[in-house]
Amino acid sequence: MEFGWTAEQRRRYEDVLAATTDAFPPEDVHTFTRDKWLRLGKLGVLGASLPRRYGGGELSAVDTARVFEAAGKGCADTGLVFAAAAHLFACAMPILDFGSDATRERLLPGLASGELVAANAMTEADAGSDVGTLSTTATETKGGFVLNGTKTFVSNGPVADVYVTYAVTDPDAGNWGISTFVVDANTPGAKAGPPFHKLGLDGCPAGTVTFDDCFVPADAMLGERGQGSAIFQHSMGWERSCLFALYLGVQDRMIEQCVQHARERRQFGHRLGDFQSVANRIVDMKLRLESARLLLYRACWALDNDEAPALHSALSKLAASEGALASATDAVRLFGGRGYLRSEGIEAALRDAMGSTIFSGTTDIQRRIVAMELGLS
Repeated sequence: MEFGWTAEQRRRYEDVLAATTDAFPPEDVHTFTRDKWLRLGKLGVLGASLPRRYGGGELSAVDTARVFEAAGKGCADTGLVFAAAAHLFACAMPILDFGSDATRERLLPGLASGELVAANAMTEADAGSDVGTLSTTATETKGGFVLNGTKTFVSNGPVADVYVTYAVTDPDAGNWGISTFVVDANTPGAKAGPPFHKLGLDGCPAGTVTFDDCFVPADAMLGERGQGSAIFQHSMGWERSCLFALYLGVQDRMIEQCVQHARERRQFGHRLGDFQSVANRIVDMKLRLESARLLLYRACWALDNDEAPALHSALSKLAASEGALASATDAVRLFGGRGYLRSEGIEAALRDAMGSTIFSGTTDIQRRIVAMELGLS
């Protein structure tokens, strides 16, 4: 196996790392703004995996993940990088792979540049992990469909221009009765709620989106009628494989901060790093990072080579999210009282990591996927 990066891949990583570090200084308030979004677009983050004809970078899944790893390390506003990942993997990629030529031409250039913001509207109050119990309906009518229902925890929802929306078109068909639609946010009957007050990921506004007799034309459908579950799983393949690369970058940044702190901070006449318990904690952080990195890039390789990504993406999502949470907890403990202060930026990593174990399928869901792939259920 080849584990080395080419000169071009190393250069791209360093360029994105330097650019995001410069464009998003640590003292920036972690809130979403259109100006920050356009900066991400100019840096090539928002369209990394989209074709060049639409303004994207036309990168493989492996190289796209590398871009998000660099952005996750360089930009302390993890919520903003997460918003970019949700926009690209759960929205732009399904539009690319399942949208009509007209839909691609109309939306993808703006999604790549940052002129448009996309939101994935799947989750509902009573349909979180169990996406087969959606209650939002799309009733066929002359020229299209009428949407009715409410989505929740819609990342980017309060600021989005486009919703990639999943609704039931055939109630008796179970998972095969779900279809996917691209809905412009200014469509009559579509209404976004205010941003939730969340534990973390403040740079990614999330909220409800309600559809009240919202008419969408027939050509707003992605793929075929009843293909929604397959489209969603396709997007999750991209999201679970590539999105969590940003948490590799976050962990990399945390380790550097902890190493520096352990070298400089002195207690009882010694550097903190001289104490074995402290050094071992940082070693465990490094072990989690490198283990997750290997699993994640293996998952991306599977995606690029048309291998079934479910097992690899579930394993990598588990390792990256649980590793980020454990290492963020260790970092707060290592910094002690200073780690508890917002001014140090350490506690933010802990708050941002908690969400990673929930979105894109909870930790327990990922374990269930692995068990199924092993033939256990």
